[in-house]
Amino acid sequence: MASRLSTFSTSIARWHGDERAVGSPLNAAEVVAQRRTRLFGATGTVLMAIGALGAGARPVVQDPTFGVRLLNLPSRIQTVSLTMTTTGAVMMTLAWLMLGRFALGPRRMSRSQLDRTLLLWALPLLVAPPMYSKDVYSYLAQSEIGYIGLNPYQVGPATGLGLDHVFTLSVPSLWRETPAPYGPLFLWIGESISALTGENIVAAVLCHRAVVLLGVGLIVWATPRLARRCGVAEVSALWLGACNPLLFMHLVAGIHNEALMLGLMLAGTEFALRGIEAAAPLMPRPLTWPQSREDWDRWYPAGMLLLGTVLITLSSQVKLPSLLALGFVAMALAWRLGGTIKAFFVASVPLGVISLAVMAVIGWASGLGFGWLGTLGTANVVRSWMSPPTLLALGTGQVGILLGLGDHTTAVLALTRAIGVVLIAILVSWLLFAVMRGRLHPVGGLGVALGGTILLFPVVQPWYLLWAVIPLAAWATRPGFRGSAIAITLVVGIFGPTANGDRFTLFQIVMATLASALIVLILIGLTWRRLPWRASRQPDNKPPPTPAQPPDAYAESP
Repeated sequence: MASRLSTFSTSIARWHGDERAVGSPLNAAEVVAQRRTRLFGATGTVLMAIGALGAGARPVVQDPTFGVRLLNLPSRIQTVSLTMTTTGAVMMTLAWLMLGRFALGPRRMSRSQLDRTLLLWALPLLVAPPMYSKDVYSYLAQSEIGYIGLNPYQVGPATGLGLDHVFTLSVPSLWRETPAPYGPLFLWIGESISALTGENIVAAVLCHRAVVLLGVGLIVWATPRLARRCGVAEVSALWLGACNPLLFMHLVAGIHNEALMLGLMLAGTEFALRGIEAAAPLMPRPLTWPQSREDWDRWYPAGMLLLGTVLITLSSQVKLPSLLALGFVAMALAWRLGGTIKAFFVASVPLGVISLAVMAVIGWASGLGFGWLGTLGTANVVRSWMSPPTLLALGTGQVGILLGLGDHTTAVLALTRAIGVVLIAILVSWLLFAVMRGRLHPVGGLGVALGGTILLFPVVQPWYLLWAVIPLAAWATRPGFRGSAIAITLVVGIFGPTANGDRFTLFQIVMATLASALIVLILIGLTWRRLPWRASRQPDNKPPPTPAQPPDAYAESP
């Protein structure tokens, strides 16, 4: 067993690089620069919140700002509001980039400094209208359908509630006739919100934002623990994952249920791996009914593994892709049991049975059953340019039109999306096998699998990138990954959501973009000497200490 553990530890170090240095405290000048950077980013989120009063995804009816002089002003100057929102998002993203200097180097900010930054940046967005998406209004309508006794997996908002219902009016036209594509747990939570708030849109939106905060809290709790398990600095993982601008823009401000999905998935993965790690010395001995404190301690690993399995399954009842985490947990357990075919079945079958049982209980308790399995492809009606298979099909279809061969986009789209699904299956199978053989850490395997799924998915939205970025932030330390993640965040965060919520003309978008660029350049000039814009920082001659224990939780102490 010790040799297997040593081999696994070596494999982990080879895959993601061993990050054993613990950052020393920042000096006085760096603390001042860090605080100013935090304030700069907070100013950006305040601007986003104010601009959302005119450029956000406000409801068609029950708009609380309507008729209020000061609050209604942004809605009458939408180009200015869009400029404020865009400028604020760029300021927050640039502040996040500057904070990276205090999170990725050998000298890092403290965990409390990063936590205060995350809280300060999120606060203005908690009271702002939804931004960058109107999905939350679909959540309200689909939950109301279930609350009044209809099946949200069979009817859409227009059919179930009527076109003149207060919730249906705010749902985008594309989704008014489509059934719910979300899991029964999420709709069950939504039904509880409907029972609590009735048809009050503002109260219901705030309740859904509270659910998002619960998910973000679980992300913040689980990410540093998974990072320690992989030998990655907590602050580095939190900065790239939980403090990522995409999380503020699309989960907190956009109110997407990915927050709850990711939070439950990551927390479940941590608990399950904790149980697997603790179970290693006990596996040769069978468990008996606990009669003493020692017996209860021996039941702890099984309890942690059970809790983790339940949480991961619950996350899949929000959105299905998170169920991949259970596969990697099962393969980690199989590796602990010997990495054989027998170990594969011994680990997979019980976890699979538990997962199916949890799904059955959720389906029965919510009254929604397994109807969600028939609506998983609802979002495929969107032709997303961020999805490579979809983009390839759209490009091929246009080439056919130009060559006079006719428009075969739909047929090519079906082919490329099918190929993408097959490639996802192959990639995930290979990663699962690598984890079972001890060649890859389960957290890394999960992150890579979700990243490949996003890349080959028929539909990709900007916030989907967080599926992979957050778990990978807790595992990968190679500059290539971090550089790519930062570049993608900057591109998607700054340029992705230009046309958000309300509809804007091309002229408004161009004018807002140019104005935002000019304002940001002026701000950079004014703060050039007060913020850490320049790449160089004065190094401290004190070398970082080395931790007494190896950071990898899978490695045994010598």
